[in-house]
Amino acid sequence: MMGDGSVRGMHSVGLVLHPQRDSAEAVEAVLGWAARKEIAVFGIKDEIRRLNGAVVPVTAEELGRRSDLVVSLGGDGTMLRAMRLADRQRAPVLGVNLGKLGFLAEVDVPDLPGALSAIDSQQFTVEPRLAIDGALGAQAITAFNDVAVVRVPGQGSAIVAVHVDGQPFVSYAADAVVVATPTGSTAYSFSAGGPIVSPAVEALLVTPAAPHSAYNRGVVVSARETVTLEILPVSGRLAVEVDGVVAGYAGPGERIDMRPRPAAAQVVRLGRTTFYERARRKLRLTDSAEIPASWPMAPGEAAAARPPGPELPQRRDG
Repeated sequence: MMGDGSVRGMHSVGLVLHPQRDSAEAVEAVLGWAARKEIAVFGIKDEIRRLNGAVVPVTAEELGRRSDLVVSLGGDGTMLRAMRLADRQRAPVLGVNLGKLGFLAEVDVPDLPGALSAIDSQQFTVEPRLAIDGALGAQAITAFNDVAVVRVPGQGSAIVAVHVDGQPFVSYAADAVVVATPTGSTAYSFSAGGPIVSPAVEALLVTPAAPHSAYNRGVVVSARETVTLEILPVSGRLAVEVDGVVAGYAGPGERIDMRPRPAAAQVVRLGRTTFYERARRKLRLTDSAEIPASWPMAPGEAAAARPPGPELPQRRDG
């Protein structure tokens, strides 16, 4: 796989399925395409009973390593799992939405045959995605959306100090503190009031959720800097969520060290929509009541709708 979207010698594709949603139509489209191209199809052993046709059973680790393309069939959670399987591997991930939002997916099921044809004709690009690598005690963690320390009901607030490159910067008392990638800026961080950030930006976002502190703003950290969350002595016991899944717990005095890792995985983009078009549509972003309902306008329409400015006096020579 090359950065310009070309494929050299695609011999295999790996399928990653949502654990419950019906993926039969999408699986059939991939299998038919693979059969015509004489491409091997890999599936994770635990999911293989749900895959119709000639699918080679492999472990999750083998799927990421042996695939030239990984196809995620599900929602955003499935897409994140596929990105973790493709982490540090050569295969980009094509997201196919079987859910309601599917913010990270590139196509819906009816568009999948066309997407596979575009890949055949090399009419696509790959978009690198940043990951967070961290340590929770002796446990290594990796997130493509976010790492969050979250208040456990009945255990007290999340009272957390944020260190950047080893230097204390700010502390929060909140229901949670979220460290998000640009990919995750439209997930938990967004719900907590954080900004929407293009995936082209290499940075981490630190956002408090329901903060009780006088300082309640987030922080944007360079991809060249580290972030440490220190659980302060007056904090309650906190759940540590990695991409929305509880990975463990942290108590007062414990620290979670995190480092951004750019280009940890790649996703397929077909160029049919931009990040901002997807964000506006799928997050149902609304405009101020003072903005005309017809916005956004085409450039010509915008010029015609602009009110005339004041008439300027004519210049006199001499």
